[in-house]
Amino acid sequence: MARFLSVPGGLAKGKCCGGRFVAFGSIMGIHLPPALCNNRGMRDSLRSLMAPLALMLVGAVGSSACAPPAAAQDEAGFRAYLEGLRPKARAMGIRDATLDSVFATLTPNMRVIQLDQSQPGGGAYSPIPNFEPYRRQHVDAARIGRGRTVYQANRARLARIEAETGVPEEIMVAIYGHETNYGSYTGDFDLIRSLATLSWEGRRRALFEPELLATLKMLDNGVPRSRLVGSWAGATGYPQFLPSVYLRLAKDGDGDGRADIWTSEADALASIANYFVQSGWRRGQPWGVAVNVPAGFNRSAVAAKIEPARCPRVFNRHSRWLTLAEWRRLGLFPQSGVWPADSVMATLLEPDGPGKTAYLLTSNYRAILDYNCSNFYALSVGLLADAVKQ
Repeated sequence: MARFLSVPGGLAKGKCCGGRFVAFGSIMGIHLPPALCNNRGMRDSLRSLMAPLALMLVGAVGSSACAPPAAAQDEAGFRAYLEGLRPKARAMGIRDATLDSVFATLTPNMRVIQLDQSQPGGGAYSPIPNFEPYRRQHVDAARIGRGRTVYQANRARLARIEAETGVPEEIMVAIYGHETNYGSYTGDFDLIRSLATLSWEGRRRALFEPELLATLKMLDNGVPRSRLVGSWAGATGYPQFLPSVYLRLAKDGDGDGRADIWTSEADALASIANYFVQSGWRRGQPWGVAVNVPAGFNRSAVAAKIEPARCPRVFNRHSRWLTLAEWRRLGLFPQSGVWPADSVMATLLEPDGPGKTAYLLTSNYRAILDYNCSNFYALSVGLLADAVKQ
């Protein structure tokens, strides 16, 4: 363990240790070829150079002269962490043989730690850019065109899934398009290695450790290790499910007895629909309506009065709930000229500010937010779905 140094009498003494000249009893060292390290003249020169430097480093953190490299210490801590997971894994029914087979192959992946630590932040009331540039990038002609191709190619199974679940065909396709561009890129990080690294690192262990255990359960259930790849944060397959979501909600859509969200569009689309069913999707209700807001509209009169319990950066931008009939009486007008049923409840969102296109959003929009709690994401999913169906 590192310790603070005082100024001992032999501070500037040094010795060679594994090709490293270690000076003044600290972790300070210079790496040398063994031939030079064993050269007495070289050692004497280094001592004379380091003596004044040593006096400037009083109070620096030190350790034993030949302490193990940091990488070796990390590796030992990583292995100890994995072994400590065994009781939790066994409680989930995961076999020791599965753990033995995979733990021996794992090393920390420092890249995923860097990616996690570089994620953008932002407080609940920090500035948010306009939606329009994001919309142009994510609801573009190429994504719409490919979505229509996927939509037409899967019409029979999509119609069947919608009849069973009430989730619109085009919503399933839009999620598929947004998450992986219709399966063209699903990520290539080793899920178990990434999640083991993020769990061991500890900054967000409460999030990543359950996903690591869920991934180990998937492996124990027979999902091939080669399938367990995805984003650095653990999302996998065509719908980019987290492992815990896969265990709860993945569905067999083609009747082969497996829920293969990595190669089967039928399974992926059925799984997406099942996700929305569990999130409370309401059959026959739109996700939202694009509207014009009249000049002079009193926004303070419809401001929400309850602080959101989750995703405040998202929900703080929404008004309070009113029926569509009430919104109509306040002067809002649908850009399509068609209102859904008067009794439908909706909140108002103006993602580009006053004077631009606004949206009245139903509870089904909240179901999309449950998939990814971002207004930009949910709006673009809804708009892509509308465009795909046209």
